[in-house]
Amino acid sequence: MSNADQISKFIVREFLPDLTPSQLPHDQDLLGDGIIDSLGVLKLIAWVEHHFELAVGDTDLDPDNFRSVQAIDAYVACSRGAFVTGN
Repeated sequence: MSNADQISKFIVREFLPDLTPSQLPHDQDLLGDGIIDSLGVLKLIAWVEHHFELAVGDTDLDPDNFRSVQAIDAYVACSRGAFVTGN
């Protein structure tokens, strides 16, 4: 299962229980469309940290990093790349 599929599954389970993960477009604006509010973003960030074993730093708390499944997937990939190249 891809990272984007895992992210979609979490978002649907937590915020859109009437949908299936395949019904959530990866480019849908989760914040702008009101799917996830500020408390939801905190829950999402906590899940990303735990699930992908990442530390989301203060400078990474840009809403654009968590605006869509696509953006979250890119953030995770970038963070993992930075961690790997940092070693």
